[in-house]
Amino acid sequence: MRIVIIGNGIAGITTARFARKLSDHEITVISSESDYFIARTALMYVYMGHIRRKDLKPYEDWFWEKNRISLIRDHVEECIFSEKTLRLRSGQTVNYDKLVIACGSKPNFFNWPGQDLQGVGGLYAIQDLDYMEEFSSRLERAVVVGGGLIGIEMAEMFHTRKIPVTMLVREKSYWDMVLPPEESEMINRHILRHGIDLKLETELREIKGDQSGRVNGVVTSYGQKIPCGFVGITTGVSPNIEWLRDTELETDRGILVNTCLETNIPDVYAAGDCIQLRKPDPGRKAIEAVWYAGRMQGETLAYHMLSQPTAYHPGIWFNSAKFFDIEYQVYGDVPAQSGPAIDSIYWEHKDGLRSIRIVFDRGSRMVSGFNFMGIRARHEVCEKWIREKAPLEKVLSDLPVASFDPESSRQYHKPLLEVYSRKFNSTIPVRKKRSHDQAFHFLHGNTSSTR
Repeated sequence: MRIVIIGNGIAGITTARFARKLSDHEITVISSESDYFIARTALMYVYMGHIRRKDLKPYEDWFWEKNRISLIRDHVEECIFSEKTLRLRSGQTVNYDKLVIACGSKPNFFNWPGQDLQGVGGLYAIQDLDYMEEFSSRLERAVVVGGGLIGIEMAEMFHTRKIPVTMLVREKSYWDMVLPPEESEMINRHILRHGIDLKLETELREIKGDQSGRVNGVVTSYGQKIPCGFVGITTGVSPNIEWLRDTELETDRGILVNTCLETNIPDVYAAGDCIQLRKPDPGRKAIEAVWYAGRMQGETLAYHMLSQPTAYHPGIWFNSAKFFDIEYQVYGDVPAQSGPAIDSIYWEHKDGLRSIRIVFDRGSRMVSGFNFMGIRARHEVCEKWIREKAPLEKVLSDLPVASFDPESSRQYHKPLLEVYSRKFNSTIPVRKKRSHDQAFHFLHGNTSSTR
């Protein structure tokens, strides 16, 4: 049997790796982006000089031949599903018995005047990194359009080269459709503290160019003209499926799949950023362009195709990111705005660089989510509390268990208990300090030794 995978991102390559572990079948991966799989999330660190370009490859070049995974550097132009055939840009055709479409996502462009000028680019593929590098020499200013995670990454990249940056963010506050007001305001301050020209409630109206067709400025929604030599478009991504629209494959915003990642066509599967789950699990979205989700989908799909029926159930939502030097972790459901049934307690350090938010149900006080800014928390502990619907009082009492650094927990544990006391006019006993061994016992249900 021949398994063909379109796309060499995390979803496609994880599928290939686990398919090899589970079978002796022929495996072929087709991608036009790069010769070998790269860690896309590390692109910024190449530009910043933290790692070398070759360090983007998680596996040595010999890995693929040794594991009998064939790689084709080409672009799939057409899927002829009725014949189980792919037509490539080179003119070559490839036949398959089972097909996995893992073609990822693409940056969103919104038909701005001038968006096709030289010096307008996103940050998704390795080609985008090369394009940024090409325009960075003698660059006097860059404009970044969009306020999400990729936007702040691009701003930091230019900042490390001492290139002035203006960020155009249409929202009232940075990423305020995701972050609650206090965390969003913290990042506003942090962006400004790093010397970034942050313009909130400001949209891109037009990109201007010179006679040679290169960018030389932008015009904002307020009519302000900002000279620049590069415009970074970071207004989100969407599934890369336009080339599949006129086929019998069922699509909506993404390729429609069931919980086993099966499409409507027999022997055709999909995984990664390009998919849209017909029935996502509670607390999860139909489209999740997240690295770890693609990895989990790839493993699930390999088992489903080759071992036993396996459904994709990613569990409790989590994500992590970095806003310059502030680490961010989210577990469970942390809405940007509290609703009638949801409340939270929030503590922020006086330095304005660290905070903790615990979200809970107003009626039962069962915990449903955590935001950590500038503080690293143990994934397994937070997930256990959410999964078991732990009471807020128990979580607050035992919160140091979630800390990677028990000493740092002293800085926030008592202040958080004071926040609780002011909110509910009640007190919670302070537990004794817990060691890492005690945290292990806590996770495995034996908490008697930690009291």
